[in-house]
Formats: sequence, C-alpha cells, structure tokens
Amino acid sequence: MPSTFNGLPLHPLVVHAVVVLVPLAVVWLLVLTFVPRWRDRYAGLGALVALVALVLTPLASETGESLQAQIGPVGEHAELGDQLKYFVFPVAVLAVALWWVTRRARSGPALARPLALTLAVLSVVASLATGWQVYRVGDSGARAVWQHSTSQLSSVGKG
Repeated sequence: MPSTFNGLPLHPLVVHAVVVLVPLAVVWLLVLTFVPRWRDRYAGLGALVALVALVLTPLASETGESLQAQIGPVGEHAELGDQLKYFVFPVAVLAVALWWVTRRARSGPALARPLALTLAVLSVVASLATGWQVYRVGDSGARAVWQHSTSQLSSVGKG
C-alpha cells in the first residue's frame, strides 16, 4: 500500500474518513436502536456505513505505521489506533444484524422480545465503547501532532 498521495502522507486522509464514518456508524446504530420506525428506511445504509468504517479502520493503522516510520514514535496513539478495529467490529456486526432483523421482520415473524432486547443492549454498549475509543485515539493523535509540531518550532530559533 502506498504511504503517500500526491506527495502528502496518506494517513491523515484515511484517518479523516475514519473519524467521520466511525462516529456516524455509532450514532446511526444508536438512533436505529431507539427509533424503530426509521429502521425500514435506514438500517441498510447504517450497515453499509459501519462496514466501510470497518474496512477503513485497519487501513488507518497501516498508513499510520508508515508515517510513524518516517517521523518517529507517536507514543500511545499508535497502540490506541491499533485497538480501534476491535471496537468497530462489533458495531459493524450489530449494524448488519439490525438490518437483517429488520428485513426478516418485513417478511416473517418479528424477533423474540428477549433477543431484540439483547441486540439493543449490545448495540448501546458497543456504540458507547467505540465512541469513547475514537475519542481516545483522536485525542492522543492530536497531542502527538501538537507535541511534534511544538518541538520543531522550538528548535527553529536554536539552529
């Protein structure tokens, strides 16, 4: 996989897609969990967004490793970023499950109440955990960039 696009590091480009799509998938899953009347119309699109986020998340890690090889260690950010795929995976699975359950309910009997409740609880837990992890990854990445930038700025006048 290339590490640059048009002369710029690919990591920030991929990360911005992840930063938009993962929270969007999380919010979508939460909304569809609590607003059943929207499921028929939006569950398929929510599942698609979650699946695209799932595919892009490991790409963000890979491009981050390439960038880290060029600029040096970024501390906790790399570790947290690598963990994000384990948070996005359940969101994607649950979004697809919600879409499947919605399609099944159209053509046959609805899901048993305990199973529907379990799906809802898991969706809330996975969404909240994933949202928190996205925050942690983003915060550590911003701190790594800021610290790297400020250390370069402070060394400019000394050379």
